[in-house]
Amino acid sequence: MTRLPPETYLDHLRIESARFRDVMAACDPAARVPSCPDWNAADLLWHLATVQRWWAEVLAARPAKPEEVEPPRPEAYDDLLARYDEWSAELARVLEAADPADEAWTWSDDHTAGFILRRQAHEALIHRVDAELAAGTGSDVDPVLASDGVHEVLDVMYGGCPPWGTWTPGEGLVRVDTTDTGEEFWVRFGIFAGTDPDSGTSYADEEDFHVVPAPDDAEIEPDVVIDGPAVALDMWLWSRGDDTDLSVVGDTDVHARFRAIVDSPIN
Repeated sequence: MTRLPPETYLDHLRIESARFRDVMAACDPAARVPSCPDWNAADLLWHLATVQRWWAEVLAARPAKPEEVEPPRPEAYDDLLARYDEWSAELARVLEAADPADEAWTWSDDHTAGFILRRQAHEALIHRVDAELAAGTGSDVDPVLASDGVHEVLDVMYGGCPPWGTWTPGEGLVRVDTTDTGEEFWVRFGIFAGTDPDSGTSYADEEDFHVVPAPDDAEIEPDVVIDGPAVALDMWLWSRGDDTDLSVVGDTDVHARFRAIVDSPIN
């Protein structure tokens, strides 16, 4: 369910959400968001407000999935901030009251409140960074949270397999190392296939990767090693930073396959 203590994720959710709000309150609503080029600051504010509203409703309705109803978007920026304040506080409240082991609907194969807790801590962090990019400011990111974020973005956002899909492991191993927190994550390429029952979209022979345990055989070496500080890796994998502080060694073709997957920005 979670790799860090639940209270750590909850603390980060509150801290990152508050920082996001402070930056948004001082930002020009029309400022563009470089990391989400289709959005201005007002769009970004509304996005995180509605995301946090939705997951608060999911937790309140657990284990069932609530009906999705798009709330009306206020026109005034102050009203957007007010909706954000309300829904962000509610998300923190219901997460604090929930047992991480509680069953809850999610789009993942992990149907627990703990999945939502972890996911929303990282959602708030990444959108706090988006807010700072729009405002032309910045602040520190906790390396331990970022290290967990490297695992989460590889394992969940890029490497997750929905229950309606199948994944067949293939050839190619990449190891991603966080040089400051001492963690390493192995990923193996494979083929994803399946049909989304909601959209009807079909996927066949689509290459992706999964996070896998380190090989038992110490003689097995990865084809590529990518390493760097946890924050730099987390921001790069989320397309919120470049690879200036990262190091890459190994097979150039395998590295290109990895880049082809992670170079698609996630909003």
